[in-house]
Amino acid sequence: MQCPFCKAPDTRVVDSRLAEDGTQVRRRRECETCNNRFTTFERAQLSMPNVIKRSGDPEPFREDKLRQGIEHAIYKRPVTPEAVDHAVDAVMRKLRASSEREVPSRQVGEWVMEELRDLDHVAYVRFASIYRSFEDVNAFREEIERLQALPSAEERRSQLPLIEETGARNPEPGRKRSARP
Repeated sequence: MQCPFCKAPDTRVVDSRLAEDGTQVRRRRECETCNNRFTTFERAQLSMPNVIKRSGDPEPFREDKLRQGIEHAIYKRPVTPEAVDHAVDAVMRKLRASSEREVPSRQVGEWVMEELRDLDHVAYVRFASIYRSFEDVNAFREEIERLQALPSAEERRSQLPLIEETGARNPEPGRKRSARP
């Protein structure tokens, strides 16, 4: 890799470690010419599907557009940049997992709302109001009532161990346990 300081063509890796939950490699590099050190981040570049807009036109997926939409929704809300990164990564993982060449923008919007619902309820309602084109105050009220009826992120997380526990006790679903030891 080229040195950003002296533009020498070769640098050597001094240290490598995983970053961002194992999705990136952080490398400390040193230039052999000027001896300056710098950090690089390496991430796999995976192909993303096209997004089909409401008009029917396909558009290449753009991470910056996704991030910008989330950042508009969380404007002046107590949400950390790390939480935004996590939400963006989660939506992108869902896009890749769909294994489709084209995904409707409506589906991407629903995934964003799922992430915002866990991050901040005000941000969720802001995004939903624009995304679903709320016409009046009643639409806001209905969305807030729907949001309040859903279990919170903490409640959903606390339920996961119960599911895993049940699976661990009975590893083969459908098979009855014998009464004898």
